Amino acid sequence: MEYTREMFLWQQTYATLFSVSNKLQVKGDKALESLTSRQLMALIAIIHLPKGEASLNSIAKKMGTTKQNVKQLVDAMEKKGFVKIIPSETDKRAYNIEISEERKNDFIECYMRGMNFFAEIFKGFTESELESFWGMLKKLYCFDGETQDGFEETANFDMN
Repeated sequence: MEYTREMFLWQQTYATLFSVSNKLQVKGDKALESLTSRQLMALIAIIHLPKGEASLNSIAKKMGTTKQNVKQLVDAMEKKGFVKIIPSETDKRAYNIEISEERKNDFIECYMRGMNFFAEIFKGFTESELESFWGMLKKLYCFDGETQDGFEETANFDMN
């Protein structure tokens, strides 16, 4: 097999995505303080799901990960008091995850730190560049035929 420029670009793009992902997670964890980046994204997934539908499977689908990974995140957040695990009213085998009232203000504070982190990350991008970049990432996500569930513009959460 002949090594081509396209193969080189595949490798470089994959390696860069991998490195950027790790860097964002490390820097994000430091910026957020009380939650990890993955825990914050799980909470953001929860508020973007209809009330009573934030099951482990639904959160995993939003995050593009496995139910087992989400279970670990949820268990850690439950220990910190950020979430409550409640039996589903419609499926006795499932559970719904809710943000706890006791830590709601801590979540909002962490969310705002996250927004400041996002502002720092993307400060060198124009809105047009962000639109293009987001489009390319969504296209990449679909490499296996699965589309990203995404995060709607409005969340099911009162920030007050």
